[in-house]
Amino acid sequence: MSTWDDVDLRAFYDGRDFEAWRWMGSRLSGDGADFRVFAPAASGVDVLVSGREVPMSRCLNGCFFEAHVAGVREGDAYEYRVWRPNGGSQDHADPYAFGSELRPRHRSVIRDLSVHDWDDADWMSSRTACLDRPLAIYELHAGSWRKPGAEEDAWYAYDELADPLAEHVRSLGCTHIEFLPLAEHPFDGSWGYQVSGPFAATSRYGTPEQLMTLVDRLHQAGVGVILDFVPVHFATDAWALADFDGTPLYEYPNDAVGVSEWGSHNFMHSRGEVRSLLASAADLWLGAYHFDGLRMDAVSRIVYWQGDERRGVNGMGADFLRELNRGLHERHPGCMLIAEDSSGFPEVTRNAAAGGLGFDYKWDLGWMHDTLSYFQAPPEERRNVPGRLTFSMMYYWNERYLLPLSHDEVVHGKATITQKMNGDYEGKFPQVRALYLYMAAHPGKTLDFMGNEFAQLREWDERREQDWCLLSYPVHDAFLRFRRELGSAYRAHPALWEGDYRQDGFAWLDCDQLAPCCWAILRRGGGERVAALLNLDDERHAYEVPLPVELAGCEAEVLLDTDWRRFGGSTPDGATACRSEAGRLECELAPLSGILVQLR
Repeated sequence: MSTWDDVDLRAFYDGRDFEAWRWMGSRLSGDGADFRVFAPAASGVDVLVSGREVPMSRCLNGCFFEAHVAGVREGDAYEYRVWRPNGGSQDHADPYAFGSELRPRHRSVIRDLSVHDWDDADWMSSRTACLDRPLAIYELHAGSWRKPGAEEDAWYAYDELADPLAEHVRSLGCTHIEFLPLAEHPFDGSWGYQVSGPFAATSRYGTPEQLMTLVDRLHQAGVGVILDFVPVHFATDAWALADFDGTPLYEYPNDAVGVSEWGSHNFMHSRGEVRSLLASAADLWLGAYHFDGLRMDAVSRIVYWQGDERRGVNGMGADFLRELNRGLHERHPGCMLIAEDSSGFPEVTRNAAAGGLGFDYKWDLGWMHDTLSYFQAPPEERRNVPGRLTFSMMYYWNERYLLPLSHDEVVHGKATITQKMNGDYEGKFPQVRALYLYMAAHPGKTLDFMGNEFAQLREWDERREQDWCLLSYPVHDAFLRFRRELGSAYRAHPALWEGDYRQDGFAWLDCDQLAPCCWAILRRGGGERVAALLNLDDERHAYEVPLPVELAGCEAEVLLDTDWRRFGGSTPDGATACRSEAGRLECELAPLSGILVQLR
C-alpha cells in the first residue's frame, strides 16, 4: 500500500485520482494487513477481522481512518464498523476491497492482486480501439453461458471458462468478448448492474487471480476482453455504499435525483471523492486485470438528470465522463471506451480534448429498434416502411456507432432475436440469417448476445445456461454453421470493416426497392469492394442494380448466400449466380435471403 507521502490528496478531492485503488482498502503488509477507509463524517471506525474489533486511527486531514492488524492473511474476511456522527453504528463492506464473500454474506475479503504472472505482453502492446480493424463483440453473462449443473449456484470458475470460450468465440469470427458486470453485487437478478463493490471481482466465479487467468488466456488465444462498467448507480443495501459514514457520502442527499428508476442510488458525480472512486475503479479493471475496454452503462442517466432530456443536462455528469475518458485513454493506450446511450446528447464519440465526451463508440439503439421492427413486420408491410432500414444512414456519420443486439433485447417478454422474426418457426430462420448478413454489411462494429448464434428460442434467464441442446436440431446446427461462415467472411474482407467510419467506405447501390423489399449495399476498404444484396420479400426476385462507374466491367464472385442448403436454405451450395453486365449487377435472389458478392 502506498504511503501517505505518495498520495495526491488534491487529486483525490478534485476527482482526478485514478490510483486510489493503490492506497485505499486493505493490503497484506509485514505480519498482517493494513486497512484504510474514507469516512469524513464518522465519529469513529473499527475494522472487524479475524474475530477482533480493532479501532482505527483518524489520520491525515481527519477524514481517513487506518489500522494495521497482525495475523491477518490472504482470504480473511473483514468489514468496517462505522460510528455515525449522531450515534449508533453500521457495519459496512469496504468500498475499495478487492474481494467479497459469496452472497448472501457480504463482508469484504483480503485479496492480493500481484499474484498473477501475466503472459500477454504481445497482445497488450499491439491492441487498438479497432476503428479500422474488425470488431465483432460476443456479449455474455459469465454465470449462464454454460453451467456445470442445474443448480442456480452452480457456476464455472473464471479460469474454467477460458478455453471453451476462446474456442467458441473464435469459431464465430468474433474478435472480443464483453462480460456483463463482474464487480461485486448482492442480487443475481440485477445481472451485476447494481454494484456493491466497485473494485471487487464477484466471488460467484472465483478469485481475482482466476479472473486474471481468464483474461490472460483469452488474450493468448487472440481474443480481446471488454467489461461492462456501471458508473451510474449502486445497490441500496445498508452494508454497502449507502450512507457510508452516516451521511450520503457517495449518493445524492435528494431522492428526487438520488434514486434511479431501478430503485438504486445514483452516484453524485459532482463530488470529487465520488469521481475519484469511479475513475480508480475503471483504472483498476483496465490496469490490474488487463481488460481491453469498458462499456459504460446508461450514459444518458449521467448526462441528463434522471436520464430525462426534458429535465436538462447534468453538466457535472457530462464533465465527469469527459475527464474519465480522457484519463483512461492517456493511461491505457489502445483501450476502447463504449457508451450505452439512448439519448440525443451530442458529440459522444468526439475527442474529449475537443469538447466531446471522448468515447470510442456509441451503441446505435436506433438502428437496433428500427431493424428489429422491420423484420417483425410481414413482407407485405415491409414495402411501406423502407425507412426502418435506411434511416440509420441519415445520422450514422454523426458518431462512431456500434450495432448492438444485446441482452436487453432478449428479456422481459421481448422474445429472442430469432423469435422476433415474422412468421412461423421454420419461416423465422431465413429471415434471421438475412438479418445477420444485413448487420455485417451495414457500417459499424457489432455486438451480439450469447445464444443468438444458434437461434436461442427461450428468453435469457440468468439462472439457467443457454439451451445448447438446440444444436441437436438440424435447423439450429445449420444456423450456427451460417454464423461461423459469416463471421469468417467478415474477418477475411477488409471492405466490411476498414472503412466503417469513412464515408467512402459505404454506398447504397439500391435504397429505392428496385424490386420489392430488395436492397443493395456497397462496402469499400482494404483495396477491395464487397456488395450485399438482400431480398426481404417472401417471393423470389430477379434483381438488377446499377454499379458505379468505377466498377463497370468488374467480375462478381459470390462469397456467401444465406439460402445455401448447408445453412438450412434451398439453393445448392455454391450455385448462386451473380454477374456484372453492362454496368449492372444481376442476380436471382431466393425469398428472404441475402448474398455477399466480391467485385473485382
